[in-house]
Amino acid sequence: MQQKITEIIAQSLAVSYRQVENTIALLNEGATVPFISRYRKERTGSLDEVQVLQIKEQNEKYNELEKRKGTILKTIEEQDKLTPGLKARIVGCFDAVELEDLYLPYKPRRRTKATIAREKGLEPLAKILMKQVDRDIEFRAGQFLNEDVNSVEEALSGARDIIAEWISENEKARNIVRRGFELGAQITSKVIKGKEEEAAKYRDYFDWNEPLKKCPSHRLLAMRRGENEGFLRVAITPDDERVPENLERFFVKGNNHSSDQVALAVKDSYKRLVQPSIETEFANLSKEKADEEAIRVFAENLKQLLLAPPLGQERILAIDPGYRTGCKIVCLDDQGNLMHNETIYPHAPQNEKKMAAKKITSMVEMYKIEAIAIGNGTASRETEHFIKNLHYDRELKVFVVSEDGASVYSASSVARAEFPQYDVTVRGAVSIGRRLMDPLAELVKIDPKSIGVGQYQHDVDQKKLKESLDSVVELSVNSVGVNLNTASKHLLTYVSGLGPQLAENITAYRKENGMFESRADLKKVPRMGPKAFEQAAGFLRIPGAKNPLDNSGVHPESYPVVSQIAKELKCQVNDLVRNEELVSKIDWQKYVTAEVGLPTLNDIREELLKPGRDPRKGIKVFEFADGIFSINDLHVGMVLPGIVNNITKFGAFVDVGIKESGLVHISELADRFVSDPNEVVKLHQHVKVRIKEVDISRKRVQLSMKGLEK
Repeated sequence: MQQKITEIIAQSLAVSYRQVENTIALLNEGATVPFISRYRKERTGSLDEVQVLQIKEQNEKYNELEKRKGTILKTIEEQDKLTPGLKARIVGCFDAVELEDLYLPYKPRRRTKATIAREKGLEPLAKILMKQVDRDIEFRAGQFLNEDVNSVEEALSGARDIIAEWISENEKARNIVRRGFELGAQITSKVIKGKEEEAAKYRDYFDWNEPLKKCPSHRLLAMRRGENEGFLRVAITPDDERVPENLERFFVKGNNHSSDQVALAVKDSYKRLVQPSIETEFANLSKEKADEEAIRVFAENLKQLLLAPPLGQERILAIDPGYRTGCKIVCLDDQGNLMHNETIYPHAPQNEKKMAAKKITSMVEMYKIEAIAIGNGTASRETEHFIKNLHYDRELKVFVVSEDGASVYSASSVARAEFPQYDVTVRGAVSIGRRLMDPLAELVKIDPKSIGVGQYQHDVDQKKLKESLDSVVELSVNSVGVNLNTASKHLLTYVSGLGPQLAENITAYRKENGMFESRADLKKVPRMGPKAFEQAAGFLRIPGAKNPLDNSGVHPESYPVVSQIAKELKCQVNDLVRNEELVSKIDWQKYVTAEVGLPTLNDIREELLKPGRDPRKGIKVFEFADGIFSINDLHVGMVLPGIVNNITKFGAFVDVGIKESGLVHISELADRFVSDPNEVVKLHQHVKVRIKEVDISRKRVQLSMKGLEK
C-alpha cells in the first residue's frame, strides 16, 4: 500500500516517484527535514525543505488513513458483513470522505427512529415500499399491525423512518447533496436576538450572507468565533429547492402510492438526516481550510520575524519604556549578559528628565554602549524622542524593537532560571535588548503563539498550529546555523537531531569542560549517538576552530572530499577558504562519486567562498515622523513612514508611531491587483503610508500605500 501512497504524493506534488520514495525512506530512517533538504540532495533530487515537509505531512496523513481503514475493516468483519467487493473498495480508497461514506451503513449507532421501527418488525414493509410496485399500500401496511403498531399510518411512518435512514446512508444520495453544497452552498450569519449590545464587535456579521466558496478564512473564523461565544447563529445551506428535487428524482422510480411514500421518506431524510450531516461536513471542511490558511499566514509571519535582521554582537542599552512606573534600563555586553540595570523617570508624572539624561549618558560611557534598543509599547515614542535628543560621547544607533512576547518571556520559567534575582521588568528589558542583537536566538524562548503575528491563532486547530510553528522554528534555526559555544539550550533544542535532552547535555558539557574546539568533540557529549551527530553536526558552528570547516555549512562527512581537493592543489584546507582564485581551479566533476554528487559539491564550493554565511540581511535604523505620538496627531492625507508589524490575508498592519497600528487593506497595498499581501510587504519592512481614514472613537486607522511604492 505504501507504493500507492508514494504514487499519489508524487502526483499531487508534481515530483518523481523516486524523489518521494527516497524522501520517505530517509524520514523513516530518522532524518529530519532540514538535514534531508540540505545534505541528501542526491537522494531527493534536490527537493527543498518545503517539498520535503509536504511529503512528510502527506505521508503521515495517508498512513493515518490506513490505520482508519484497519479499524473500519475490523468493525465490519465483526458484524460478518464484509464482502470481497466492499473490502476491495475500502482497501483501495484514499479519500477520507468517501471512506466514511462506505463505513456509514455499518457504523455502530445510537438508537434511532429507524432502529425503533425495525424493533417493531417494519423493515419488510420498508423493503416492499422501496420496490415501488405495490399499489395497495394500506392493505400491505395492515399486515404489519401488532401490539407495538396500532395503525396503518403508524406502520407506514415507521417504514418511512427506515427508508429515510437507508437514503441517509446511501453513498450516491450523499454525493447528490454534497454536489449541491459544492455548487451553491451559502454561509449565513445572524445575531442571536437580545445579544446585539454584547455582540457589538461582531456587528458586521449580524445579518451576513455570501457563497461559502468565496468566504475568506478571516471572515469565516470571525463568524465561528462569534458563534462559539454565543453571539451569532451560523449556517451553511445549499440551494434548498434543487437538491431535494435531485434526490427525489434518484429514488422515486414509479408513480403510485408506494412511490408517494418513498417521496415522503426522501423529504424527511433530506431535512432530518442528510442535509444536517453534509452541513456539518462542509462546516468542518471549511473550518479546516480556514485554519490551514490562518496557520499558513501565521507561519509565514513567524518565519519573517525569526529571520529578521540581527544587529550582531554589540553592547546594548535596552529600555522597556513606561510612564508612572518609569523606564526600566538594562546594559548588556556583546554576548547579551546583563551588566547593569536601573529605572529612570523622564515622563509624567515624575518628569525627572535631567536626572534621567544624566544616568543614560553616564551608562553609555561607563558600559561602552554601541546601540540603544527601545521597546515599542507604552511611552515608546516619547522615550525615543527623549533618547535621541541627548548628547553622547560617541555615535549611537537607536532602534525601536517589537515587544511582542517580551512579557510572556519575562514571566516564564525560562526567564526565572536565567535571572532568578531580578523581577519581570528587568527580564523584559533584557529580552528587548537581546532580540535586537539576535531575534532568532531570543524568540525561540517564547511560545510562538505569544509573539503576536498571527490571525485568529486561538480559533484554529491547536495541534496543527503547534506542529506548523515548531516546524517553522526548526527550519529557521537550521537555515541560519547555531554557534555551538554560545547558543542557549533553547536554541540548541531546535537544531536538527538534538531536542531538549541533548541540548541540555551540550550546555552541561560546555559548562564542565569549556568551549568545544571541534565538531568532533560533540561525540563526547552524553547520549550523543552517531545518528544525532549526523543530523546535527552540519548546522552547528565553531568560530575560530582549528579546522575552518567546523565554522561552515560543510558536513563532517564531506571533510575527506575537501581534504583530497586541498591535497591535489598542494595547499591546506585553510588556504581554500574565501580564496576565489584557488576555488576556481577545482575541477568539481572529478570528485563526483556514488555518494557525493554535484549538488553536494556545489554546496561545498559555496561554503568555501562564504563559510558560515548568515542568510539574514543587515539591520537598518528606522525613524518615525516627528510630532506623531497619538491617534489625535493623525490627519487624513498625511504621508508617514511606518513599519509593518503584522500581515494577514486581508492586508497589513503598520506601526506609524502611535499605540494603534493602522490597516493597509489588501486593495490599498499597490496600484495593481494583489492576491496575497506577502507579494508586496514583509514583516518589519519600512514603508511609506498615506492616512486614509481616522476613526478616533473606535481607535481605528485606515492606511494606503497606493502611489507610494518604491
